[in-house]
Amino acid sequence: MKQKKILAIASAGGHWIQLLRLKPAFKYHELIFVSTKGSFAETVEGHKFYHVPDANRKNKLDILRSAIKVTNLIRLIKPDVIITTGAAPGLMGLLAGKLLGTKTIWVDSIANVEELSMSGRIASKIADKVYTQWEHLSNDEITFSGSVLS
Repeated sequence: MKQKKILAIASAGGHWIQLLRLKPAFKYHELIFVSTKGSFAETVEGHKFYHVPDANRKNKLDILRSAIKVTNLIRLIKPDVIITTGAAPGLMGLLAGKLLGTKTIWVDSIANVEELSMSGRIASKIADKVYTQWEHLSNDEITFSGSVLS
């Protein structure tokens, strides 16, 4: 199997914890992390780590700053695959990745029991592959393969 360069992006909090739970799935690949909290570098020792500004839909200027930083990182790193558990910086990573020809994967948060998150609904229109952690939310376009907690 050829080693892939995988860019893993997540905001702080539950998004980051869920992304870390996926780490064993990529043990034979080069895994590079991006998050909104610089101190998270300590949680992924042995891997490259980049910090990006946090953003949300309420602050357009922060979204622009984060989008520029994420896009520049993708251009620099040239990953084979981008995977994210959300939220805004991950969604921006998917969009930039698609525009640059990179394969993209969205894993919606386990906290979204009733429906996909807003970011997940947007990601389902952009990402090459979208996963839910709840079987009843899966359909022809959204895959259920289990939960990061199982």
